[in-house]
Parts: sequence; structure tokens; C-alpha cells
Amino acid sequence: MTDTCLTCGLPKDLCVCESIAKEDQKIEVKLEKRKFGKPATVISGLDPKTIDFKDLLKKLKNKMACGGTVRENNTVELQGNHKSQIKASLVSLGFSADSIDVK
Repeated sequence: MTDTCLTCGLPKDLCVCESIAKEDQKIEVKLEKRKFGKPATVISGLDPKTIDFKDLLKKLKNKMACGGTVRENNTVELQGNHKSQIKASLVSLGFSADSIDVK
């Protein structure tokens, strides 16, 4: 017996809930200074109920070759300045280019 999605009722391998949710997100990307003046790229505006933060973080860390974490306030932080690359990476992961605001 296959597992079914609680939202749409389809089997997990056919579920499209996350891909639909990715298109509806309003994502804000900004650069913040951390301890000792180190830059951190902060991605906010993601819905924790529809997006798997751990999976997203893992894919972004692999693409950017950096460290990162998920904060309690539903933000994803990547070590370093990745503002020039982050929009293309998020689009390749299925997010809409119009909904990504890089400041």
C-alpha cells in the first residue's frame, strides 16, 4: 500500500502539492552581516507547511558549496554572499522567478 498525501489524496509519488506551493511563495532574499563582519544570505517568506526546509537547505548548500541553517522564524541562512546566484538556483528548484525579490 502506498502512502497518500493528506492534502490532495494522491499517492506520494504523484503528489504535486509542493510544486504548486512553490509557485505561490513570495520569497525575499537579503544579505546580512554576522559576527566579525561575515556575510550571510537570508531567504525568508517561505511557508513551513508546504515547503520541506531541510530538503531545500540541503539542495542549496550543495549548489552554493557553503554551510547553512534553518532558523526558528522560518528563514533559511546560507554562509557567504550568494545574492548573484540564489535566484537562478531557486528557479531551478521549481520556484517562480517573479516571486523572488533579491534586495
